[in-house]
Amino acid sequence: MNAPLTSEPMLPLEGLTLPSFEVPAGACDAHMHVFGPETRYPRVPNPHYTLPDGKLEHFHGLMKALHLDRFVIVQPSFYGTDNSCLVDALKQAGPAARGVIMVEDDVTRSELEAFHVAGARGIRLDLFKRAALPVEEIKAYINLMARKVASLGWHLQFYAPGYVVRDLVDFLGSIEVPYVIDHMGYMMEEDGLTEKDFARLLSLMNESNCYLKLSGPYRVAKNKGYEAVAHVAKAIVETNPRRAIWGSDWPHIPKSGRDTGELLNLLVDWAPNPADRKRILVDNPLDLFDFG
Repeated sequence: MNAPLTSEPMLPLEGLTLPSFEVPAGACDAHMHVFGPETRYPRVPNPHYTLPDGKLEHFHGLMKALHLDRFVIVQPSFYGTDNSCLVDALKQAGPAARGVIMVEDDVTRSELEAFHVAGARGIRLDLFKRAALPVEEIKAYINLMARKVASLGWHLQFYAPGYVVRDLVDFLGSIEVPYVIDHMGYMMEEDGLTEKDFARLLSLMNESNCYLKLSGPYRVAKNKGYEAVAHVAKAIVETNPRRAIWGSDWPHIPKSGRDTGELLNLLVDWAPNPADRKRILVDNPLDLFDFG
C-alpha cells in the first residue's frame, strides 16, 4: 500500500494572481472541494492524501479576489460517501453554492430529496474505483444512477480515467440525463489515448447531453506545463462553448500552493471570445446546477 500524498500548505490570498480579464457577473467555479477538522469529519480508510487545508473561509476570500460569485462543492474521495462536510458547507454558504455528492448504489429517493433541499444537484461517479470492472458492469452502474437522478433534474459527474471514458463513448451518447466529464476527459497520451479518441469524445458535446469540464490541466499535463493541454481546452470550447464549464479544482490536492488566479486566467487563451467565457463561467453552470 502506498503512503498517502502529503497535502502542501495553501497559497496565501495575497499571493494570488488577479484576473487579467473582466470576469462576468455571476461567474461560477464549478469544481472545488471543502475539508474540515478530522475530529468532526472522519476520512475514509487509507486515503490518497493527507487532510488538506481547504477551509470554506479561505475559499470565500479567494472568490472575492478573483471576482467569482458562485461555486460548486464536489465531494472528494477523502470522505467517500459521507457527505456531511459538504452539506455543512452548503448550509454555511447559502444560495451561492451547489453540491455534487457521492452516494452508495442503494441510496434512496428520500435521501436524495434531502440532499436536494441542502443544495445538491448531481452525483459524482468515481470510475477510477471501478476501472478494472467489465465495461458492461460499469454501464449498468451508470444506468442505475441515471435513473435515480432523472426525476430530480440532476446530472451525473464522471471522475474517470481517459481509457474508461474512451470505452464508454458510444454508450454515453444514449444517456438521457445531463452528464459532466471532469478534467477535460482525462485523455492522456501516456494512457494510450489518441487524437481519434478525443475527437469521438468531442462529438458527444453536440450529439448528447455531455458537458466537458475545463479543470485540472495540471492533472492531464502532469509535469509538462499548462501549455501542453491548451490545444485540448481550445478544442472543447471551439466544439461547443454551450457545453463547457470551468472549475479550479481548489485546493489543488496535493499541491495546494498552486495559484488559482493563474488557472482562471488560462481562459483568456482557451476561450478568447468574451461571450464564450460568459457561457462557460455564468450561463452553463446557471442551467446545469439550478442556481436560483
